[in-house]
Amino acid sequence: MDYKNAGVDIEAGYKSVELMKKHVQETMRPEVLTNLGGFSGAFSMEKFKNMEKPTLVSGTDGVGTKLKLAFILEKHDTIGIDCVAMCVNDIACAGGEPLFFLDYIACGKNEPEKIATIVSGVAEGCKQSNAALIGGETAEMPGFYPEDEYDLAGFAVGVVDEKDLITGKELKPGDVLIGMASSGVHSNGFSLVRKVFNMKREALDTYYDSLGCTLGEALLAPTKIYVKALRSIKDAGVTIKACSHITGGGFYENVPRMLKEGTRAVIKKDSYPIPPIFQMLSVDGDIEEHMMYNTFNMGLGMVLAVEAADVKKAMAAVEAAGERPYVVGQIEAGEKGVTLC
Repeated sequence: MDYKNAGVDIEAGYKSVELMKKHVQETMRPEVLTNLGGFSGAFSMEKFKNMEKPTLVSGTDGVGTKLKLAFILEKHDTIGIDCVAMCVNDIACAGGEPLFFLDYIACGKNEPEKIATIVSGVAEGCKQSNAALIGGETAEMPGFYPEDEYDLAGFAVGVVDEKDLITGKELKPGDVLIGMASSGVHSNGFSLVRKVFNMKREALDTYYDSLGCTLGEALLAPTKIYVKALRSIKDAGVTIKACSHITGGGFYENVPRMLKEGTRAVIKKDSYPIPPIFQMLSVDGDIEEHMMYNTFNMGLGMVLAVEAADVKKAMAAVEAAGERPYVVGQIEAGEKGVTLC
């Protein structure tokens, strides 16, 4: 008896590392001090010592049951973007610049080519957010996961000068809410999605004119990464007063998290186009409107607040970064929370 007969292939692990190296290398930043394969990743803070009060911000998350679609469709090259996005978007909406990322892949059987494909998506997400992929772990766990399944999670660290933290404490009535378009469902609500739609390969490969693609392609569309857009707003000289990443819990859970007491966000539902995938979900699943907005991003992946005088400049900065912005509402005095009208 040996480890391989027990279900863990050490040689496959070595091959996975070799195959992923080229993807990881593409994410490197000058501050990275270690090579892939060490016991830890080292990242120099020398560049940030001139900040008045350099402050670390961090985020950790996974992809959730969206992975089930990747298994069915045998498509593993974009799911890593979702993992990175879920972490770095949280850092960015606090005002932070993502610095580095680490991933964790647990699988029933280590198939080196599949692992390398997953990591290629992680590396792409890191490139989109200018974060270095400085480490990770691939855990082969036979008997715990089915051989053809895996889980994916990650952890990111960023930095911000304390004075530039986005906290919401300066919010006031009259501030304007800008939403940035999502790419679709992103990475939340898939336990409900999988109850609504037929999860057979044939159904997911069905093309819909309303979607402009197959159902599977619409659902697997990777989560938008908004790091560059938020940085572009800052570089334009606009102060982001508050910011919310619209993830699990939709509008009703996430928007209030960016508000201070005595302020209320009022969002107009007809102020931006809702992607057709959400209409399909609502109709096919017989999901009432409140539940849709309490579960999904409904077409807005990020909502932020700025001074009314800065709206045009902020909108132009978002567009310059390649994202689509909409004026979706405003801040009013009232009980902390969100009104959708």
